[in-house]
Amino acid sequence: MTPHNNIYRALFASLLMCGGYSSFAAPISHTHEWDESPESRSAEVPIESIQQFVQIYSIVKDNYVDKKSDDALFQQSIQGLVSGLDRYSRYLSAEEYRQLIQYTEGDLASVDFNLNYDTHMRAWQIQDLKTGSDSNKLGLRNGQTILKIDNQELKNLNQDQVLGLLYGSIGSTVQIQAENSTSTIILVRNKKVETDIEPELLHNQVLVLKIRVFQQDTANEIKRIIDEYSSNRLKAVVLDLRNNPGGLLSAAVESADLFLNQGLIVTTKSRSEGDQQFQALPSNDFQNLKVGILINHRSASAAEVFTAALKEHKRAWVIGENSYGKGVVQKLFPLPSGAALQMTVSHYYTPEGHMIEGQGIQPHQTYPLSPETREDAYLEHVAELTLKSKI
Repeated sequence: MTPHNNIYRALFASLLMCGGYSSFAAPISHTHEWDESPESRSAEVPIESIQQFVQIYSIVKDNYVDKKSDDALFQQSIQGLVSGLDRYSRYLSAEEYRQLIQYTEGDLASVDFNLNYDTHMRAWQIQDLKTGSDSNKLGLRNGQTILKIDNQELKNLNQDQVLGLLYGSIGSTVQIQAENSTSTIILVRNKKVETDIEPELLHNQVLVLKIRVFQQDTANEIKRIIDEYSSNRLKAVVLDLRNNPGGLLSAAVESADLFLNQGLIVTTKSRSEGDQQFQALPSNDFQNLKVGILINHRSASAAEVFTAALKEHKRAWVIGENSYGKGVVQKLFPLPSGAALQMTVSHYYTPEGHMIEGQGIQPHQTYPLSPETREDAYLEHVAELTLKSKI
């Protein structure tokens, strides 16, 4: 018997002992109560599928053009298993998991370099990239032109639009297409970005609040700023959620509750954790103000929960583009090796029962920002549309 055959037999035996589909998970916040009886364990084991996996493993190990270690093949197998579930679930190496848990859930992040527009070259170029950084190790360098971010061309975009593409939830990935490169480079957003809410008062009547991400104190900040700007002349608040990747569900619920005095805000439905409903508490705060919400195709997750709640309760006029359509709750499952699984466990549903995932939120009024329109003029028009709205 060859050493390889011994490995495959041991692999097959170990997989049979795993007890089916649950052996890799070691959840942080709750434990699963498994029925450890031999009958139930053997019933869960997909023996024929495991046999086929071992056969494929053996063929790849012996015949692939480049030699691959058992560890490398196992890592690829796990990554394929998890990433094949949906576009958000993924396997995190020990280093990736260590970096992720350094940050608070809901943090906004960017990549490890900046982009500067070169007026002579008419191109967005990398700057402030440090030697030995993650992006540098992947072949990027200062002065290099970036053509696309997440498959969107940059040549006609302004600074805010480019930053919007670079920014995302901490630990999320972004695809970069550099000049003179035939392939895309996948980077992890791991540089925290400060995310204070940015207020702007237009004509002493409309308060625009730029909210980049929903964090723990977002609802308190919204209330504080509106109270600070409140006067007899203030007629409306516009919440600018463009490029907002989401953040904390609890923060989005608390923020929506500021503008609602009753009713369902969102429902989460989960096979493993059950269903949960979040209700608005009775309140008369800000009921005299019109509310506008500005979204685009990168407004996602908790930002969509907030938007759907106010839209379906007829409390806000929604303007912009159809949102991203990320309606999932994810959870981290740490593994004994130090690695972890980041996996979808729940779906969001709007007050009217619509699934957000893959659908997004349709605005009342479609009004994208065109390349030739200045940002200030665009916001002025959005403010006018909010004031004229029937809601």
